[in-house]
Formats: sequence, C-alpha cells, structure tokens
Amino acid sequence: MDEASAYRHCESVVRSQARNFSYGIRLLPTPKRRALSAVYAFARRIDDIGDDHDAPAETRLARLADERARLTDLLDDPDAHPSDPVLVALADAARHHPIPLDAFGELIDGCEADVRGATYDTFDDLLWYCRCVAGAVGRLSLGVFGTSDPDTAVPRADALGVALQLTNILRDVREDALNGRVYLPAKDLARFGCTLRLDESGRFTDPPEHLVSLVRFQASRASEWYETGLKLLPMLDRRSAACAGAMAGIYRQLLKRITADPLAALGSRTSLPTWEKAAVSAIAMSGLHR
Repeated sequence: MDEASAYRHCESVVRSQARNFSYGIRLLPTPKRRALSAVYAFARRIDDIGDDHDAPAETRLARLADERARLTDLLDDPDAHPSDPVLVALADAARHHPIPLDAFGELIDGCEADVRGATYDTFDDLLWYCRCVAGAVGRLSLGVFGTSDPDTAVPRADALGVALQLTNILRDVREDALNGRVYLPAKDLARFGCTLRLDESGRFTDPPEHLVSLVRFQASRASEWYETGLKLLPMLDRRSAACAGAMAGIYRQLLKRITADPLAALGSRTSLPTWEKAAVSAIAMSGLHR
C-alpha cells in the first residue's frame, strides 16, 4: 500500500473510532495531522485488543504480543516497508518526526495489565497504569507536535495524558464495573467506604453520599494533573497547541459535568453534544485556552 492511502486509512480510523480526539487532530496542518492519525490508529488497535471482552484472555495476550513484535520490527528497521496500512503510515511518520515509537511498548504493557485483570491498591499503582496507557500517548503526540525543550515538555505531555486517563476512568466507572473491572485505588475506596459493587439491576450498592465524595475526590486529583499538563500548551506552535488544547478541553468539560453530578455520571456514561465539542475546538483554535 502506498503512503497516501495508508494515511487516509488512519484518518478514517480516527474519525470513526476516536471522535473526541478527532476534533483536535483536524486542527493540525496536513503533515502533522497525518502523522498523529497514524499514532492514534496504532494506539487504537492496541486498545481495541485489550478491550475485546468477547475474546479469551489468552487470545488477547497473544494478539498484543503480535503487535509488540511488529513494533519491534519497525524499531529495528525504520526503513522497513510493512504491508499493514497503519504501520506503513506510522513508519513514514517516524521518518519525518521524532516520534518515540518505543512508548507504544508501554501502552501494550498497560493493555496487558487490563487483560490480566490487574487492580490497583494505591494511587501510585494506578499512576503507573495511566502513564502506560495515556502518558505514553501524550509523549508520542509530542513527537509529532515538536518542542525546543523536551526535558520540560515531556513530563508535561505525560501529565496531560494522565489527566485524560483519570477522566476516562471516572466517566467509565459503571461500564467498567459491569465488565468486572475496578480502576480506582483500593485504598481510596476504603477511605470513602465504597466497594463499587453492583446489584442485580446494575446499580451501585454503596451509599450515594459516599459515592459522591469518592468521585469528587478523584475529580479533584484529575484537575491537578490538568494544571500541570496544560503548561505544555505555551511550549507548542499555535496549531499544535490548538490540537492539544481541544483534546484537553473536551475532557475537562467531561470532568466538570462528572464533578457537578457524580450520581448521574455513575448511572450512565457522560458525554458532550457535538456542538459543545465544536465550541471547545473553536476556542482552542482561537488561542483563548492559553
């Protein structure tokens, strides 16, 4: 497959499967838009394998190992010409941008932890997971955006990824519980007197006031990571800052909704209407997020 077709394939993956991120990616100039689409398409593939609850754990782990092997091949031979369209685009993107492809290995580590049903005792334990599955994507994205001060920018990109992942976790508490997954740290659950167990109708059995306190505590923690991560934006060129600002802005709005009504967020998945996502993107493009 030629590179132009490969990039078109990746962009279609982003449009159809990573809609929140697509609002930011479309704000980039063409070369960066294509490169970041390749990054997200491969990341999405890894995520989808980890989230395929219909497949046995052994099958998913084997598929993740296959993707790790493909990644290793690409790292060993950057000039290789794979047949897979996502890898074709990713290889070309890495030839034109300083993308730390080895960070995908961390994403695979995090997805393997998901498949194995890992739980997290403390926030530091959960932080490891967040850095694997989202901080790594932040660092990969920074490779596309570019920066003149990587020593400062990389930790901020990592922090922004952590903030987004903490928001994801709060958005998906009920959905994860239905799939037998609990991401929130056990010590935090104990602190607020929660178990996150569901009754036969799929409702949490914990006292509502305990759940509200738990969610707002976690949301406050996520807000602190946004404060650090958003310091990345002034270090980026205008279009890259708009892209990162749109992505972060959409998730911050989600976090605000979750904080305002935790019980509603625990009853159904919180989302933003299309017009609100577009408005956040427009604000990011105007530079008002800075």
